[in-house]
Amino acid sequence: MSSTVSSLGGLTGAEAARLLDEHGPNLAPRARPRSMVSRVVGQLRDPMIVLLLGALVIVIALGDLSDGVIIVAVIVLNTLIGVVQELRAATAIAALDRLSAPHATVLRDGVPVTVDGAEVVPGDLVRLEAGDVVPADGTVVEAAGLQIDEAAMTGESVPVGRGPGEEVQSGTVVVRGRALVAITRTGADSGLGRIAAALAGTTNRATPLQQRLARLSRQLVVLTLGLTAVVFLLGLLRGEDPADMLILAVSLAVAAIPESLPAVVSVSLAMGAYRMAQQNALVRWLPAVETLGSVSVLASDKTGTLTEGRMLLQRLWTPACSWQVSGHGYDAAGSVTVSDGDPGDPGPLDLLLRDLVLCNDAEVHGPDAGTWRVVGDPMEAALLIAALKSDPAALTGAARWSRVEEITFDSSTQRMTTVHRDDGPDDLRHQGAWWTVCKGAPEAVLDLVEPGPEVDAARAEAERLAREGFRVLAFADALSTSRPASERLERGLGLRGLAAISDPASPHAADVVRACREAGIRTVLITGDHPATARAIADQIGLLQPGVELVEGDLVAAGGHVDRVDRIGVYARTRPEQKVDIVAAWQARGAVVAMTGDGVNDAPALRQADIGVAMGDRGTEVARQAADLVLADDDLRTVVTAVAEGRRIYANIRMFLRYGLAGGMAEILVILLAPFLGMVVPLAPGQILWINMLTHGVPGVAFGGEPLDPRDMARPSPSPERSVLSGALLGQILLAGSLITASSLVAGLLAPAGAVQTWVFLTLGLAQLGVGLAIRSPRQGLALRSRSLEAALLLAALLQVAAVTWAPLQDLLDTTAVSWSEGALILGLAALPGLVVAGLRLLRRPRPDLGTSVPGPVATKEA
Repeated sequence: MSSTVSSLGGLTGAEAARLLDEHGPNLAPRARPRSMVSRVVGQLRDPMIVLLLGALVIVIALGDLSDGVIIVAVIVLNTLIGVVQELRAATAIAALDRLSAPHATVLRDGVPVTVDGAEVVPGDLVRLEAGDVVPADGTVVEAAGLQIDEAAMTGESVPVGRGPGEEVQSGTVVVRGRALVAITRTGADSGLGRIAAALAGTTNRATPLQQRLARLSRQLVVLTLGLTAVVFLLGLLRGEDPADMLILAVSLAVAAIPESLPAVVSVSLAMGAYRMAQQNALVRWLPAVETLGSVSVLASDKTGTLTEGRMLLQRLWTPACSWQVSGHGYDAAGSVTVSDGDPGDPGPLDLLLRDLVLCNDAEVHGPDAGTWRVVGDPMEAALLIAALKSDPAALTGAARWSRVEEITFDSSTQRMTTVHRDDGPDDLRHQGAWWTVCKGAPEAVLDLVEPGPEVDAARAEAERLAREGFRVLAFADALSTSRPASERLERGLGLRGLAAISDPASPHAADVVRACREAGIRTVLITGDHPATARAIADQIGLLQPGVELVEGDLVAAGGHVDRVDRIGVYARTRPEQKVDIVAAWQARGAVVAMTGDGVNDAPALRQADIGVAMGDRGTEVARQAADLVLADDDLRTVVTAVAEGRRIYANIRMFLRYGLAGGMAEILVILLAPFLGMVVPLAPGQILWINMLTHGVPGVAFGGEPLDPRDMARPSPSPERSVLSGALLGQILLAGSLITASSLVAGLLAPAGAVQTWVFLTLGLAQLGVGLAIRSPRQGLALRSRSLEAALLLAALLQVAAVTWAPLQDLLDTTAVSWSEGALILGLAALPGLVVAGLRLLRRPRPDLGTSVPGPVATKEA
């Protein structure tokens, strides 16, 4: 059952399946995946690996086969880790592409169904409405006020009208009206597909964080090469062999730089995006993962985000009487009963219900198991369901009024107008053959009606209902014996009544606002609704705190909000361009803004925001395409989960830098300072490379999978422009590096003659691993799935011990055996840096009662 029925039934399911096999999926061509050889070559082109290859050539030329074996092992391990992480990242991104694929509404067997965009085939009839992205090239069959934004394809900034017989292109956006389109070309044959084929060979740009880290890596290379040059020159001044010192300097340079950093960043971003997808947050643009952790303002639309988005018409009003509509959501159960006044003649209610049905683009089907299935705008569906509760035959009775003209809804006018012709039998036809209906915001519709006591009463009633939190629609209509002229459609209208629709606050909205506040994120509400409605919802979810203001769109348009943006929590009666201004004003204050929305009018603000967040289920396709993050479950709590994931990724990268740079710093300082303490060459080149392979290999990448530290959700969000080494991180690196250096040098001083290198080697490697264990994220319980870092550190420690206890490795690394008592002393020295770092962390950690709880999936993610 529906309010409008197309005479076209579309393809059958069998025909669609056959055509899909024949033409293939409706997917744009993509670049071929890189071959394994290409991935390996890409890893070998890394500057650090090139440096290792140069060292390999030098040691082989000098006949130093043992160091050559270690260098080969380091190259193989780093290349293997890099390729594996590339493959994991590619798999994760491919999975995200499948999850975030666009959808389309097609007619199959005469019934509108929603399918993946990839399943659209030539011959399909696709139903398009405002906000939809055209899924494939096609020809317009039916249209009503259709306007298409073709900027993505033609560069034309002004939307163009399209009518029956005209073509539309895939990738363009419906900005007004609706249409039925017969698909002619899909996939690679479509206009968008041909463009995609030309772009298939392009590569993705590095994210801002990756660029900052690449800049940091270059700075570290310059610094490290300078220091190793000093080591080389000092060795020559001491009379050491130049070849040996060259190998030592090159090995030290390679070991001091955290060459695992690119792998850590790549796997952190890709797997972070995949973890978000598992919690229904689909990342459409990889840099959004890192930016999420820096969000400081969450600007939210109201309908469908902070509210349930399941509209329910609860009250009807006419000048003569008021009615209460019972029921819940899209449940078929319910009735329309008098709540105030004497209904007398039921005519006014019947005419109001007719207006609800006629000036409406939604469809309802069923009921199935007592629930109506809705296709179209939820608010318009609520109008149809209310009419059905009063008269189960309401849609059938209204079907004899065929729509012949309309002015589609526009956010600037806040109303919609339709004209209908009475096609009923002569004996049932109304004395007037033409019926015009206008619906919209009360202030927009009532201004079209001749002023009088009834209109004044309607304005007062609309204001009262809005204060109670209802979204109010006004209806006016006119009956005429001839078709009204197009330029006079909205003239001569008479007041019919009001409909009060509720969209209750989401049961989790208050938790989201509270969690954001605890995480240092300011939540603001931006809506086109009446200020009273906006205030009612804001009060329900705890958004309006003392001193927080509510402003209307007129103030926004005048720019009055800019000087006091920090004090405003709710913006009401805003237009799409004003939403953009609000987001820009917060950004001008230095805020990193996440904007949530689901409608066409939200798309510009989603683009303007640092992170655009769209609803995946109820949201329009244009909103999803404009967003960086799509919530597949339409649950705003998922935004908090995504922010936590962003902070987790940023924290893990900084954690690895703290670990890797502290170890590299210690290796350089040991080589530089040891000669002044009587230890000429405290480490052999092979020993340095072995330590580097163990500490920066698997343990380094394991840092990317560390769980969320709950304290990270209580700290202020870092600015994306802030240096990665800013804050206390640089001091922590210097402290840890100094502690590792001191322990290693003390071990060398205590070592017996002939065992200095072994003692320094063993202490230096184990001390770095101990610091890694000390700075890991806190855990509760066993949490075996989040223990990969401990497992990697333990494996590296066992291999480090094996280097001085297993004969083949002793020969390879030129180490000597240590006794149990000596081993205990070395282990104690190696443990000191980690114990000091862990103790300082405990002193800085807040008491348990000051911790911050994170709602929903975040709180239990690592349990």
